[in-house]
Amino acid sequence: MIDTDELDDQFGIEGEVGFMEMDGDLVFINVSNKYADADICLYGAHVTSFRPVRTMEMLYMSPETSYEVGKPIRGGIPVCFPWFGPHKTDSNLPQHGFGRLMYWNVLSTASLPNGETEIKLGLNSSEETKAFWPFDFEAVLNMVIGAKMTVSLEVKNSSTESFSYTCALHSYFAVSDLAHIQIEGLQGLTYFNQLTGNNDQQNEEILHVNEGLTRHYLDTESAVVLADEAYRRRIKIEKSGSKVTTVWNPGEAACAGIGDIPDDGFANFVCIEATNAFNFPITLAAGESFTTTQIFGLEN
Repeated sequence: MIDTDELDDQFGIEGEVGFMEMDGDLVFINVSNKYADADICLYGAHVTSFRPVRTMEMLYMSPETSYEVGKPIRGGIPVCFPWFGPHKTDSNLPQHGFGRLMYWNVLSTASLPNGETEIKLGLNSSEETKAFWPFDFEAVLNMVIGAKMTVSLEVKNSSTESFSYTCALHSYFAVSDLAHIQIEGLQGLTYFNQLTGNNDQQNEEILHVNEGLTRHYLDTESAVVLADEAYRRRIKIEKSGSKVTTVWNPGEAACAGIGDIPDDGFANFVCIEATNAFNFPITLAAGESFTTTQIFGLEN
């Protein structure tokens, strides 16, 4: 049982950082500063809301998601770790790893000199994690909430042998209507088309999402811009420590078969993810660490 009063006493910042039980009795951190408001669920270290001042919510949350221990939260920013997608050798293991299915510990909170807020959550290897993955590790999710949001996943190998992992910051961005958005910054890149199993190249300057797609753009660290004319905003999505940019939307037909998204929910989001997978897994020797970061906010 997590004691929110104890968390408030240890990590709360008056008028800026607080803890409370919200949906499904899961524990959330609420952040409010001069730049933005944000909500972060300790279960899965899952960002569920980022609302910069004088603009609307940037992240999509499914109204049909389960806020229940043992089930992943649908929407926001799921943390995929220590594997991305299905497990390579055991289909019975959870999709996208166990990181989004466990409570993370609060490591620190801070009000930064520029008025931004920093939250650090941690997940360490344990008997519970070793039931899925045999290695010793320390994972830290560092979030900085300002006019932009920065989310960084740092993984340290605390074992005596090397290991490899894959990961993603699986961000769901809210859109007015999928049919009316444009995604810029992917021209000329090779992508693995998961729906066909082939590698293709995007020749078009603008990506229009007119149907279901799962594209993993390979060997790129470039920024992407999500332009939404109806919302009158352009979200710039930057990253570092990530060699793959994933763009995903299930489309109408597949969405109808997903139990925790409304049948028409596909029209209200697109996922643009900082990923390390496929030809770009992360390998760490004993004692080494690696950080994957995504930064997003309104384009200046």
